Amino acid sequence: MLVSAKDMLVKAKAGKYAVGQFNINNLEWTKAALITAQECNSPIILGVSEGAGKYMTGFKTVAAMVKAMIEELKITVPVALHLDHGTYDGCYKCIEAGFSSIMFDGSHYPIDENVAKTKELVGVCAEKGMSLEAEVGSIGGEEDGVIGKGECADPAECKQIADLGVTMLAAGIGNIHGKYPENWEGLSFETLDAIQKLTGDMPLVLHGGTGIPEDMIKKAISLGVAKINVNTECQLSFAAATRKYIEEGKDLSGKGFDPRKLLNPGFEAIKATIKEKMELFGSVGKA
Repeated sequence: MLVSAKDMLVKAKAGKYAVGQFNINNLEWTKAALITAQECNSPIILGVSEGAGKYMTGFKTVAAMVKAMIEELKITVPVALHLDHGTYDGCYKCIEAGFSSIMFDGSHYPIDENVAKTKELVGVCAEKGMSLEAEVGSIGGEEDGVIGKGECADPAECKQIADLGVTMLAAGIGNIHGKYPENWEGLSFETLDAIQKLTGDMPLVLHGGTGIPEDMIKKAISLGVAKINVNTECQLSFAAATRKYIEEGKDLSGKGFDPRKLLNPGFEAIKATIKEKMELFGSVGKA
């Protein structure tokens, strides 16, 4: 069922586990995520970047597909359809399209402007029963055109945003979109701890979940992270499985070139990746 992310994240923070946000890019990605969540009896957040939304012909198409899949696949676990790194205009498009959750990424604005725009969206989301994620600091690297330097968030600014009544807060703590470089210094738990102390029960969000060591993931959860985003890892597993299928010549035997067969190894690889992450995050059986 399509719901706001609020209840699932409040429960996650209280229960010391995290709900995974898995970005979707097409029908296969969406189907794999929903089926895996149901099989694992886990809540799930489907993330949609503005680029992916455009690729899938628009946010209304995405919302219609997700709602129909939930019905056709008889999905009973909580599912939030969430805009990832949304612009101000993108947020309003997703509100109109029927998303259940949005992220307004105002991290590139001066803090006063970030506060003003976030405050406005808090009011709109409250009227619609939607959850809202805000961001302070930036996530390093590039994801779908969103580029960040990776500077750590100012805990005092995090408190300013949290006090507006947002559902969840993404704060830069040295995390990076995409693959982590060999010289990566790791997450700043000192920053995360300071943010949690100032924001209290606010569920915190960890972007760039691909490639972070398991011990760091678990420590981040212990310090208030209740939502972890995964995108690159699903893309890599999909690509590897598809490459293997083609290199083994399976697309040339019988009707192996049929898209339903050609894309199936990647589909199964995404399912396996999502299940592995749900187990690591501790959300299995928590629907």
